[in-house]
Amino acid sequence: MAKKKAGSTKAVNKAAKKDKAAQKLDRKEKKKVGKSKKEEADDEDLEDILEKLREEWEQAHKVTEELVEGPPSRRANASLTACPTGNYLWCIGGEYFSDDGKAYFYNDVFRYSPDKDEWRKFVSPNCPGPRSAHSVVASPAGGGRLFLFGGEFSSLYQNNFHHYRDFWYFDVATHSWERIETKIRPSARSGHRMAMWKHYIVLFGGFYDPGYRTNYLNDTWIFDTQEYKWKQTEFKENERKPSPRSGFSFIPTADGIVLHGGYCKEYVKGKRPIGVMLDDTWFLRMSLDTPAEGKSTSTDTLSLKWEKRKRPSTAFAPSTRSGCTMALWSAKSMGILFGGVTDEDTDEESLTSVFWNDLYGYQLIGNGKWVSMALKRPKNKGGTKKAAAKQQQQQRRTRHSDDDDPDSETDIAIVKEKPAAPDVDPDDPNLTLPMPRYNAMLSVLRNTLYIYGGIFEKGSREYTLDDFNSLQLDKLDRYVCLKKADVTIPDDDAESSDDDEEDGEDGEDDSDEDEDNESDDGPEMATFVVDEPEKVDEEVDEVAVEVTPQPDLRATAQEFLSAADKEKRSAKDIISTPLPGETLAMFYGRSREYWTQKAFISSDNRGKELRRNGFSMAERKYETYKPILEEVEKILAEAGLDDDEIKASAARQPGNNTGESRNRR
Repeated sequence: MAKKKAGSTKAVNKAAKKDKAAQKLDRKEKKKVGKSKKEEADDEDLEDILEKLREEWEQAHKVTEELVEGPPSRRANASLTACPTGNYLWCIGGEYFSDDGKAYFYNDVFRYSPDKDEWRKFVSPNCPGPRSAHSVVASPAGGGRLFLFGGEFSSLYQNNFHHYRDFWYFDVATHSWERIETKIRPSARSGHRMAMWKHYIVLFGGFYDPGYRTNYLNDTWIFDTQEYKWKQTEFKENERKPSPRSGFSFIPTADGIVLHGGYCKEYVKGKRPIGVMLDDTWFLRMSLDTPAEGKSTSTDTLSLKWEKRKRPSTAFAPSTRSGCTMALWSAKSMGILFGGVTDEDTDEESLTSVFWNDLYGYQLIGNGKWVSMALKRPKNKGGTKKAAAKQQQQQRRTRHSDDDDPDSETDIAIVKEKPAAPDVDPDDPNLTLPMPRYNAMLSVLRNTLYIYGGIFEKGSREYTLDDFNSLQLDKLDRYVCLKKADVTIPDDDAESSDDDEEDGEDGEDDSDEDEDNESDDGPEMATFVVDEPEKVDEEVDEVAVEVTPQPDLRATAQEFLSAADKEKRSAKDIISTPLPGETLAMFYGRSREYWTQKAFISSDNRGKELRRNGFSMAERKYETYKPILEEVEKILAEAGLDDDEIKASAARQPGNNTGESRNRR
């Protein structure tokens, strides 16, 4: 019985053991299945994460495309580049100066399709900042890319400037931007130029403005688009090379790059900076030297050498000018130059600007040669000239007979409405010429030249243009206006009549009030004791004042330097108030038009006498402010600025353009 009970217990234990093992195995299986499901879930989560990251990246880099009504808004110093892989033009960036002296900068991208005559705008979240005076070159590699370097940006009232040194490329296929980061790269600059030679980007010159003077550059940099590296080319001291400059032409050829013209400023101690227009031509000869057999170098060596070209003795060479660059007409190996401005700065008191709308061609091959790009007149149809001459003769006879008949009121009225005018040929292609300008955007696509925007000046006003024109270079028959300018520029008669209305009848009382409150132009003058005014010149209703400085002169000088005081000053205050470091000549040079206008209001003098009266007004205003300026200069000297920096900084103050636009740079 005991044996039977022991055997039963063993069987129970064995069964329990078996059951426990089965449960353990079952748990293992369940655990294994659970782990497999978790791994699958993890894989699914990872795919979701990657998909989410991809969507976020696409959203951050999403490019929007928009069909716009016409060309970009009014602007200058933008880039207009022929597409390397299609029949398009690409317009990037630029700047616009409003009538109230505000500066606006852009970073938008526009594409023009000549076949459809349509503009499209592309917006990408990842893109260069707003800028102007940058440089862009096109490369067909990688499906087409536009490389951009540098440029400038300023505050709304141009009190502060920033120069870029970032490097980007725009992918033509995806319409997206990518920034190129390299340890070695050119310094920050504007007004430089780049050209594409084989797979190298060549960058030269430009300027950098640290705040008190403009530094012009003449360094040469090479970017290898295959290795993605910048390298500065060093030349020997005795080797000839172009002088520092900006705003020049830089055109690639099969054997190198042609450089022509440009602009810079000369700084002479004690005098205002003088703008210099350059008309020299250089050739950067480039070659790839293949290493000899047995050498370890696996890549070709790039050689560069500057050669100065002689100025060709031809009547077709353009006059000396700035604010113009050439566009490459690759089909004819020719550079095309349009417009520009010539400043005749003969002395401290006079600066005359001549604006151009002429066209020139420069043959790039050989030693270079300027050729005529004058528009061709259409052939006259038989009898047209004779018929026109007969019609004009008949009109003259009718006009004379009407003048002899005093009772012919109707005919007399007609003569008054249509006065005699010089003969005009309606088929004259020169009637289609765009208006003169400088800093226009220029590009050649196939055999067609396109001109967009630019700047024109009338008196003291600067007009930013927005018209769009084209010309068939292989025909040279006539310009086609693709978009008319929305800018209204008054002619001389309208401008003078407007001035008379503003400053004449209604302005007489205002002019007296302005002259009585002359001391209100600029900083607060409560700290000065002003003697009773006495007239110095009977022809000019302007007063001479003697200023006796008070103990709080330094406080007035500090307020004059303060940012808050600068913000309170109007454009008139800035123009009519001398600045620290300015000589009398510098002050009058930048405010000449203001004082001439005041002299015109208060006297009947004209010509030299009018300018002399204006100079007397400026001189008295300068003497009025002299105590403050001397105290301000002491404060600046204590801050560590030397005399040269103080004088140069005066030329950088808002409104101090010494009679010429900042855009000349």
